[in-house]
Amino acid sequence: MKSLPLGVRFFVRWLVNSLGLWIAASMFTSIEYDSRVRVVIIAGFLLAVLNVLLKPFLVILSLPAIVFSRGLFMILINGLLVALVSFLYKPLHINSFWSACLAGVVIGLVNYLVTTILEERAA
Repeated sequence: MKSLPLGVRFFVRWLVNSLGLWIAASMFTSIEYDSRVRVVIIAGFLLAVLNVLLKPFLVILSLPAIVFSRGLFMILINGLLVALVSFLYKPLHINSFWSACLAGVVIGLVNYLVTTILEERAA
């Protein structure tokens, strides 16, 4: 996926984040989104933007906690970003921080699967 142009990579991440949010909302009743595709797509876009702009700084600031927990602290960072999207975009409602962390795990798994598939096709 690294061989794709930057705009295409962002678009793929946007779609993957939207798909992950939709799957997470289907799995957990604590995530609500008015049952409109538009809400999931806009929330996925906001999450992709926050992942580009904010996540690198959060990872650098929390690097000791990430190393100490052997990467498990990344679940909390992903949950924080999902909760922030829910706070900024009101049609997406997540009831608790832990629900946001679970959504972050689902989004991460979907992201991993899509990236693996795309890299296998490129090889």
